[in-house]
Amino acid sequence: MALQAIIFLLLGAAFLVLILINAFLFWHAFKANKKIDILLEKGNIKDLKDVLFNQIERTKKQDLELKEVFNRIQKIEGINEKTFQKSGVVRFNPFSEIGGNQSFAIALLDDKNNGFVLSSLFIKEGNRVYAKQIKNGKSDHLLSNEEKEAIARAIAENFK
Repeated sequence: MALQAIIFLLLGAAFLVLILINAFLFWHAFKANKKIDILLEKGNIKDLKDVLFNQIERTKKQDLELKEVFNRIQKIEGINEKTFQKSGVVRFNPFSEIGGNQSFAIALLDDKNNGFVLSSLFIKEGNRVYAKQIKNGKSDHLLSNEEKEAIARAIAENFK
């Protein structure tokens, strides 16, 4: 009788273990089915092959869009190199005995320090404006100290 009780207990324990394993597998199958439903768009797609082909088409479309974006970025970078990115301003009084700091020199330069310096001299008889080309931070024309300072300020200013 004791042997039958032990066998009965062992069978009951085995049965309980099998029930737990079954519940565990059922829970994992349920989670997997939820993921498959998401992948197959809740039954709208009947075949996994359709999912793969749709994904390949989306990837090709995204690749084309990325190439277009990179081309646009390169074009913008090319344009950006030629725009004025640096500026320097110096106000001064060319005649210490009269007037105030109404004269000025403005340097506008691109990323490679090319551009121009614009000078305005305010004198009693009127106003004179001069423009001088700048290449690589230098000019072929004679520069005043104020123009040199405006160029130095512009070169020192770096937005990167």
